[in-house]
Amino acid sequence: MPVRIVLADDHRIVREGLRDLLERRTDLKVVGEAADGEAAVRLAHELAPDIVILDVSMPKLNGIEATRQIVAVCPSVRVLALSMHSDRRFVIEMLKAGASGYLLKDGAFDELIHAIESVMARAAYLSPAITDMVVKEYIASLPGEERSAFGVLTPREREVLQLLAEGLPTKAIAARLLLSVKTVETYRQQIMEKLDLHSVAELTKYAIREGLTSL
Repeated sequence: MPVRIVLADDHRIVREGLRDLLERRTDLKVVGEAADGEAAVRLAHELAPDIVILDVSMPKLNGIEATRQIVAVCPSVRVLALSMHSDRRFVIEMLKAGASGYLLKDGAFDELIHAIESVMARAAYLSPAITDMVVKEYIASLPGEERSAFGVLTPREREVLQLLAEGLPTKAIAARLLLSVKTVETYRQQIMEKLDLHSVAELTKYAIREGLTSL
């Protein structure tokens, strides 16, 4: 029985390239593709793959929040982050969200295969390039880390912030998240107060810096 994989990346050429490489092996099968975080969560629920390979920066719902939702709804699905970001915040938050592995896009294809094998064996996998950084982060327990978006804001507030930063009007955000317009406006006010930011432009810059959106 081949390992069933869902690919989630907002760049079609990346997905097609990975699919081609993965399906040259008889022990791997790509069963679905997603171009954004919301689709990745939906496909994980619908297809129940063995692994979801996803990027950290994706539209609609970033990889960190998508991972959190996937492991909450489908605990048997393993999430493997494949990203260009080696920043410690992305790595740490992906692991906190429940990802089983994290590797960089500039690595060799053989490393991806090794990561898949490790994750399927219920072992965590980290690219050698970022292993030292992750260890130092946990040992140091740096003060001030909780000021990041993932420490200050709730998951729902982060969803609202991402959609605000991606240019969606309040009514559209309310419809997407199944909330009232008033509730979304309340979330926006809470976010601004918590972050001490005073405009959508400032919120957008913050969201980009924190990795909530790649815009």
